[in-house]
Amino acid sequence: MGLLDPLTAIVVSFCLLGVLLYKRVNLGITLTATAIVLGLLSLDWQSIPIIAYRTVDPSTGDGLLAISVILATFGIMWLSMLYEETGQMARLSESTSRLVKNPKIVLSILPAIIGLLPVAGGALLSSPIVDAEAEKLKLKPEKKTFVNVWFRHVILPIYPLSQLLILTAGLTGVAIFSLIMLQMPIFIVMIVVGFLMSFWKTTVAKDNKAEETLGKTSSDLRDFVITFSPILTTIVVAVLINVSGYGFSQRGFDVLIATFVGVAVLALISRSKLKTLMKPLRGLSIYGVTLAVYGAFLLRNMMNEAGISKILQPLVLNGSLDFTVLLTVVPMALGFLTGSPLGAIAMGVSIVAGFLKTFTPKTSMLLYISAYLGYNIAPTHLCLTFTADYFKCPLTKVYKYMIPSSIITFTAALIVYFLPFPI
Repeated sequence: MGLLDPLTAIVVSFCLLGVLLYKRVNLGITLTATAIVLGLLSLDWQSIPIIAYRTVDPSTGDGLLAISVILATFGIMWLSMLYEETGQMARLSESTSRLVKNPKIVLSILPAIIGLLPVAGGALLSSPIVDAEAEKLKLKPEKKTFVNVWFRHVILPIYPLSQLLILTAGLTGVAIFSLIMLQMPIFIVMIVVGFLMSFWKTTVAKDNKAEETLGKTSSDLRDFVITFSPILTTIVVAVLINVSGYGFSQRGFDVLIATFVGVAVLALISRSKLKTLMKPLRGLSIYGVTLAVYGAFLLRNMMNEAGISKILQPLVLNGSLDFTVLLTVVPMALGFLTGSPLGAIAMGVSIVAGFLKTFTPKTSMLLYISAYLGYNIAPTHLCLTFTADYFKCPLTKVYKYMIPSSIITFTAALIVYFLPFPI
């Protein structure tokens, strides 16, 4: 047996997680170390290597799914880093800004496009563009920060290549496109709320009104189509595999296969040499993010073995704690406190799993949105802190827009959860 009872072990492990995140230790090392320490404190030490292997045991359904999600994450990071390495990301941003002349639309679209690439603190990539376009609207620094952060992350609830969405589907066993269908109305609400919060009663400066027409030059459109094609191809292939009926999505193969198809397309359109394609693989960041996904699965398994969910079970069964509150408050608090959506999802799933025979698309959706929103407004959220620093704006001013927008989004998620949708 371990040294401590499950509750004490999880508190100690959670404190370690917070310290490591505060010290900006690599997320992969952080989650894996937290899982191992939890095991050391609450389990028979000899069982830890067994659990570590069982997490990725290809002879089991859960292990095979974990391997697929881990490799898909590796492929997504490779695709993301290649976009930067080959210069295609810059071409994509430039072609979009030339095609769309309305600064409000540019401010909404460009952070979202750059948000397709899962780079930690990646809102800095779009900050200069947002700054230039926002000046045309005379936006204050806090609104610039809100626009950049909100629209960068607005796509994540429906983006099939989102690491958080892939991990949620993998941990809960729910098909990723079932989650996307449920979260589509929430995504629409986020766009509307973000647009109203950002541009209500804001007009384009007179000397810029001539630029509001849509640019239709064939060269700009061609550049956009070519540079966006790897991402588009990846999404289309994932959808086609998902609807093929062969059960690939249940094993996580849909996104895995599609991602490497996207890498191949990017290699073709950029005409990159092998040395360029291999350069991202020589850095540590791609492996750190990949390890983070393994760490999330390992942490879930360690928490399950330690019986963490049984701690709260009596409170739910006797009515002291409402299940919906558990499903929302726990992942939201974890996302806010840790600034790590992957960690919040991993621990949240483990805690909630004790009360469910199986996750449904609705329970998975609500858990996902709660963790996502908690993370989105967290002061440890790198995109938020980096952007606020770039625009020299205190977070307290940004929260005037972030918190109301998040409350409205959360309300939309609750409505979707309680409405009798057939999914």
